[in-house]
Amino acid sequence: MNKDDNICVCHRVTLGKIQAYILRENPKVASQLADCLDSGTSCGWCIPFLEKLHKLHREGKEMDLSIEQTRYVEGRDAYKQRKSAHEEQDG
Repeated sequence: MNKDDNICVCHRVTLGKIQAYILRENPKVASQLADCLDSGTSCGWCIPFLEKLHKLHREGKEMDLSIEQTRYVEGRDAYKQRKSAHEEQDG
C-alpha cells in the first residue's frame, strides 16, 4: 500500500495521513486513531489495519501494510456485502 492510498475508504484517510498522525500524536491505544479524520468509525473494515499500524509503531517497526490497494478495496467491498447480508438476516 502506498502513502497516497486510502486506508479508511469511508472517510478517505490515506496511509500517509495515518502514519503522520501516529508519529505526531503517539497514541497510547489504537482506538485513538479515530481522532485522525474519523478513521475507522464507519464500516469498520480498516480497524484491524489501523490496529496493525499502531502495533508496529509501538514496537518501533516501520509502519507499512503489504497489501495492494486494489486487493484492499476488493476485501472491503466483500466485507461490506457480508455485513449488509448479516444485518438483513438480523433485521
